[in-house]
Parts: sequence; C-alpha cells; structure tokens
Amino acid sequence: MTIGNINLGSRPIMLAPMEDVTDGSFRLIAKENGADMVYTEFVSADALIRDIAATTRKLLINNKERPVAIQIYGRDADTMVQAAKIVEQAGPDILDINFGCPVKKVAGKGAGAGLLRDVPKMLEITSAVVKAVNIPVTVKTRLGWDHENKIIVELAERLQDCGIAALTVHGRTRSQMYTGQADWEMIARVKENPRLRIPLIGNGDIATKQQVDEAFGRYGVDGVMVGRAAIGAPWIFNELKTGSPIDVHRQFDYLRRQINESVERIDPIRGILHIRRHLAVTPLFKGIPNFRATRIKLLQTPDPDSLLELIDQIENNYYPD
Repeated sequence: MTIGNINLGSRPIMLAPMEDVTDGSFRLIAKENGADMVYTEFVSADALIRDIAATTRKLLINNKERPVAIQIYGRDADTMVQAAKIVEQAGPDILDINFGCPVKKVAGKGAGAGLLRDVPKMLEITSAVVKAVNIPVTVKTRLGWDHENKIIVELAERLQDCGIAALTVHGRTRSQMYTGQADWEMIARVKENPRLRIPLIGNGDIATKQQVDEAFGRYGVDGVMVGRAAIGAPWIFNELKTGSPIDVHRQFDYLRRQINESVERIDPIRGILHIRRHLAVTPLFKGIPNFRATRIKLLQTPDPDSLLELIDQIENNYYPD
C-alpha cells in the first residue's frame, strides 16, 4: 500500500491517533513492535494557530517513528489551512484530517464527526488543505452521523475528488460513539466501489491477528488501523502480525519505560496522571486473582519511584521466572 510516495508494504497495520494516548513514547514502542505507521494525538487547529504550548508540543516527532502522520481537526477552512501549514513545517510524512472524533467538545462544535452533518463544508476544508501543503493529505472519518445517514460510500468518492491520498473509515456512526460493533460490511462496500482509487484503511474493534486477517481477506481493505486495543499495550502490533504475544517481562519493561518517559516529558505529578489511563486498562493485570486492592493502589500512587516499586512487586509476585 502506498500513500503519496510512502510505501507501507503489504497489509500495513497502523496506530490510530488517540488524544492523551499516542504521545511520542507510546508511538515509538508501537513502532518498535511492528506498527507500519503511527499517528500523533489529534491537534486542534484553533489552538495551533494561537501557539498554545501544550498543543505545539504534540508536533514533536522523532525520526525513529517514521513514517508518521500528524492529525488536525477544526471547523473552518481558513483556520485549517493555517494549521496545516504549521504542521507541514514540523516535518510529518503525512497530514491527516480528523472528521471522525465523536466527542461532544469536538463534534458538538462542528469539527471532527460534526462535519458529517455539513458535507459541503467538509469538502471545502479538505480541498483547501490539500492545496495548501506539499505533503500527502489523508482523511479519517466515520460511516455517517447516525444509522439513517450512513453516507460513507458516496462521501469517500467526493473526498477522493478533493485530492486526498488515502481514506480511513471507522466502522461506526457518530451516534454510536464507541458502542456496539464496528460495521465492517459497510467498510467493504466503500472498498468495492469501482470508482474508489485511493487506498482504504479500515478501523474499528481490531484486537487480534484473526481480525486483522479477516479485515484484509474478507473485507478487502488496503490497511488496518488499531486504536483502543493498543491503549495500555503499545506492544500489541507484534502480536497482531505474528499471532503470539511478546514475553510478559518485556511487556513490563515497556510499561516501566512509558512511566519514566511520561515523567521525563511532562513532570512527576502530571506524568503519573497521564500514565494512569494505560495502567487502568493494560492486559498485564487482567485475570490476576484478588487484584482489586492492588489495582486501586496502582491508580492512586502519586510518585514515580513508589509506582515503579509496586510494578516490580506485581511482576515478581504474579509472573515469576
């Protein structure tokens, strides 16, 4: 699969952009474990052109991550064009436009999936951004606003006509948020359209190698994007490709690395707060009997040294050599 002049090989698996998740440390671990392309956290165009420090930090890229995409979202063409030019200077391989985020603070303000209710404006933004930069522009979106308005087959063509280099489709509507099952049959309908020439990346509920194989074999997508299954487990890409999980002690090493790099990147207090989302869902602690009290302690430990000590104890107690 090729996006612009970027060859991602056959059956590429990509790390989805996720707010407060896909920071630089997380992306590098995913890359080291086989992710073929990684995406930054999504970036607010409004905040970017206002030079908000917390937003501009999201543009920092390590060359070891490449190929890497920066994703932006916004609700009007002028702002998105300004933001796109700023992003291009940060040196990503690809610029992605978010037309899929369903959360109220984004979609409710007419950005992200909110633009599924205003397709002319979505197309205006897309065309303007494509013309404004010299790197490939891609789009990530959903099936439609709700069950009665699954517009993605026609929309995919129209986005292609705007000049995008690839399209990612999450197999849910905005109204579904993240509930129910992703509709891969609908994603397949997009791919089956003979007028669609650009690569199609499927997204939604991918958590096993069997599901990856089905996405490529049954539904015919060109690439697969993995989101929530990677939270707390950025090493999952190795398993998605080989069918076997990496050694559990390597997983613990990666978790410790995430903690240390989160603290290093932010500060001890906010770094620990940031990592708690991963601690809460990591598969490392699933299935351990009578773990509730330890889990609570994990999510309440306030300093890095104590947290790392607790994780060492868990590894030694529950995963002895």
